[in-house]
This record gives sequence, C-alpha cells and structure tokens, in this order.
Amino acid sequence: MRVIAGSAKGRKLKTLDGDEVRPTTDKVKEAIFSSIQFDLPQAVVLDLFAGSGQMGIEALSRGAEKVVFVDISSKSLSVTKENLSSLDMLRCSELFQTNAIDFLVRNDGKYDIAILDPPYRKNLILQSLKKMGNHINYDGTVICEHESELELTDKVENFFVKKRYNYGKISVTVYKKREEVDFI
Repeated sequence: MRVIAGSAKGRKLKTLDGDEVRPTTDKVKEAIFSSIQFDLPQAVVLDLFAGSGQMGIEALSRGAEKVVFVDISSKSLSVTKENLSSLDMLRCSELFQTNAIDFLVRNDGKYDIAILDPPYRKNLILQSLKKMGNHINYDGTVICEHESELELTDKVENFFVKKRYNYGKISVTVYKKREEVDFI
C-alpha cells in the first residue's frame, strides 16, 4: 500500500493484517481523489473509519489542511499514527479511538470532506450519513466506499448523490450536501 499522489507520492504505508482489513485499491483510491481534487486544497477532512489511515493520508498528501482520523480499533489507530509519523504529518492530524456513530453524536467538528469506508454489511454508512448533517459544511462532500450490492438512495437527509462508481465488488457513492431547493 502506498501514497499515489501529492507531497508523499510513492511512500509506502503500513497496513493491518487480517481478514477484516480491506485496504482501498489504488484504482479506487485514484478515482475517489480525482473526483475531489479541486476540493482538497485547504480542506478539513474526516476519515471516519480510518483503518490504517491511507485515505486521510492521501488527502493530506494532496493538500488537505487537516484530517481527523476515527477508528474504534486501537491497533488501527496505532498503525495510522505510525504512518503519519513516518510522513511527518502528525501536526495536521487528530486521532480519535471511538465508535464512529458515537463520535458523530459527541463531536461538534465541521468538515469539508468526509470519507466513509466502514466494515461491509453492517449498515454503518446510512447510520453515519443520518448523523453527519451538522458536521459537513454546505456544498461539502461525503465519499462512501461500500460493497457493490448495497444500493444507496439518491438522497439521505441533506445529502444528494453527485456520482456513483462501480469497480467489481466495490462501489463508491459520492454525496454533496445541499438544500432541497438547490435541485428544483
């Protein structure tokens, strides 16, 4: 696993071992970051199910101002911290070990971009989207990586689908935060 573009391009990242870990492939990561490349400079990003931190690190490498990494696993956050430290990116990062839904309920942070790549088949994307409304700035973006058989609705709260991508067993749904009248 490596950083694919930006200031840390080509740098290798540590990952976790095990069956529950599914690092995002370079092809999917490139598509995601190509879709938000102009939104990244100076953005505040939430990497809600951080794992090894590769998605948030990619955002920092491409110009994000700050990334908040959230994961329930202490092992995941330990690897994320190691990766951030090796790339000298700790100063523009915050790490929280907690359940994603609890984080959204208890935290009052505001973000320009949120990246959601939760464990599959646990209904965590919809639960997260429903709690995320106050955390995403107007016209902000929420990127949801999920299993291809999960069909997300065109609208969840004030989030409207901007784009959908399919890569075999993986799908990505990109939402924008808007008001209903923006689409009339």
